[in-house]
Amino acid sequence: MTKRLILGCIGGILLVSLISRLSSAQGVFPPSLRGNPLEGTIDFHVHSAPDESARSIDDIEIAAKAREYKMRAIVLKNHLTMTADRAYIAQKIVPGIEVFGGIVLNKAVGGINPEAVRRMVNFTGQRGKVVWLPTLDAVNHIQFFKENRKGVNLLDENGKPVPELLEVFKIIAENDLILEMGHSSAKEILTLIPVAREMGVKKILVTHAMQDPVRLSMEDMKEVARMGGYMEHAFIGTLMGPQAHQAWMRNWSHVPLSDIARAIKTVGAQYYLLSSDLGQAMNPIHPDGLRAFIEGLLKEGVTREEIDLMVRKNPARLLGLE
Repeated sequence: MTKRLILGCIGGILLVSLISRLSSAQGVFPPSLRGNPLEGTIDFHVHSAPDESARSIDDIEIAAKAREYKMRAIVLKNHLTMTADRAYIAQKIVPGIEVFGGIVLNKAVGGINPEAVRRMVNFTGQRGKVVWLPTLDAVNHIQFFKENRKGVNLLDENGKPVPELLEVFKIIAENDLILEMGHSSAKEILTLIPVAREMGVKKILVTHAMQDPVRLSMEDMKEVARMGGYMEHAFIGTLMGPQAHQAWMRNWSHVPLSDIARAIKTVGAQYYLLSSDLGQAMNPIHPDGLRAFIEGLLKEGVTREEIDLMVRKNPARLLGLE
């Protein structure tokens, strides 16, 4: 027994010595952040399983994790299928957090399909709040990434919205839904927002405004703000680029935190939302990404009041949670 005790003590001493050497070589271990910067926050861009793409976490797991961090709400997004029904089930299994969903108008749901939107509105629980214009099947996305396939058109040959899209706008307006612009081009976004407004759409959000393939300029963002639209900054954009840890992410441009902070200061935090756009296998989970996003922007000079607007007040206003 004494021999085992001595060997255990020696092992403990060696372990402490190893940790000490690692700490000296690499700098001190990062301290824990004080408080909980995620309390009351809303993540408007949550990818999760089940999905065709590899995901790190499923609907129930991310709802539970968000509740653990005392987040107020999450919005489930899937490029291929409606998430209003999944949101209802996730919230029922994980009470204590709001879970919402929506529908992305890609080819898998029939493209610009008013009937799909109409049916979503009536699903149990009315958790479907968001209608995204095409993302992976957007003409702009396909052209930007030089893919050889046909996309879903938003505008006709005269530059006017296709009739089906006007019907979608009508349904969004009648049900006070949120119109998100998907992976549309700047031209499409600036063309469609006034039309949607005229038809009674009150809540408009430009999806990851500074990322590929949307890439709004500063002047574009000022124009969206003038039209009364919100714009999203997603944490995943800061992970993209040549330095990315995953090969597929290297095809997307890197969006520096400094550029995002400059846009917030120039246009105004009242026009922006912060989200994660995470859930991909081998990437950080959503709360960890959102937390890193908040801390990074604070270091870039964004104030806590501006952060509060972008992760709590603005998304709550869009979701009708005020």
